[in-house]
Amino acid sequence: MKNIKILLSLSLLLLTISSCKENVEKQKPKETNQSIKYAKGFRIYPVDNYTRIEISAPFQGADKAISFYVYKEGAIIAKEHKKTDYIQAPLLRFIPTSTTHIPMIELLNSEDKIVGFPDTKYVSSVKTRALIDAKKIIDIGGEQQINTEILLDLNPQLMIAFSVKGNHRNFDIIQKMEVPIIYNGDWLESTPLGKAEWIKFFGVLLGQEKRADSIFNQIEKNYLAAKKLVKNTTHQKRVLSGGPFKDIWNNPRGESYEAQFLKDANLDYVFKNTKGSGSLSYNVEEVFEQAKDIDIWLTPSFYNTMELLGNGNGIFKEFDAYKKNQVYTFVNTKGATGGLIYYELAAIRPDYVLKDLIKIGYPELLPDYKMQFYKKLE
Repeated sequence: MKNIKILLSLSLLLLTISSCKENVEKQKPKETNQSIKYAKGFRIYPVDNYTRIEISAPFQGADKAISFYVYKEGAIIAKEHKKTDYIQAPLLRFIPTSTTHIPMIELLNSEDKIVGFPDTKYVSSVKTRALIDAKKIIDIGGEQQINTEILLDLNPQLMIAFSVKGNHRNFDIIQKMEVPIIYNGDWLESTPLGKAEWIKFFGVLLGQEKRADSIFNQIEKNYLAAKKLVKNTTHQKRVLSGGPFKDIWNNPRGESYEAQFLKDANLDYVFKNTKGSGSLSYNVEEVFEQAKDIDIWLTPSFYNTMELLGNGNGIFKEFDAYKKNQVYTFVNTKGATGGLIYYELAAIRPDYVLKDLIKIGYPELLPDYKMQFYKKLE
């Protein structure tokens, strides 16, 4: 009889534990992954009262993902992680740190929420440039030497940062001051549409999810339409991209972001069959042996005239593209303070880049299109 009572007590205890576990699981909000079609570096998981942003590649060589929890004012959430992992949206005061962030923010009509930026002289986007000139966006120093005193005076809710290897000493100091930092890894994306899709990341932070989706969908539509335009081009133009710096010629590898543009423009890139997404390093003579017969030469380093290019190295004049005056660059398209528009805008407007390349390679397909970034060297 005593044994039966013990067994009954144990059974009731197990049922109670099971019931409690079931209730806890019911209380935990269920995440659903928002569709991210091209980007590899982040995911968005909306739930009832917050959105989790997972940055799977916060910087090069990162061995684990980082998550942040974005909630709206008044939302009640159980804060199970450190304080700086929680961000209230929409952001009203924040600091981006890369010029590639600026056009995305402007497209979401939120440039007036930026309170600071490192090295503001490099910003070219018109609306943000006006806010900088009006002292409404404050220069917080160089990206590697951020003035933490100025930053704290600005009282930002968040800093959106990028880091090459994740060992930025300034960012560690800023986080200890309880200023949340999110790493934006858009620069690690290897496809043009993957990089542009990071506007959805900003959409969550700025409370502009629907607008971000709409803008990206239009850019995607434009890009795919341009890609389709050259699909059946029979004679591919042979192309070389880049130029030497101190006698070392760095060329995009065949699986890189830059090479994907050339592939989608149906251009025959000299190094298209190389593996990886980084850069290839050759001397000038090695490149000449493989690329002397090119039809088009794109962005030969920072040379901005044919005369300067020809004087840079006598061998440059022997490339077929030089002889035929088929050399194009984006370094002559600059903002009001000298920043290169391409480095700022191309990330969110891959459709412009692709159309520029198609215009260069197959001008008859886009007779009325005006190039946004590239210009022929004169």
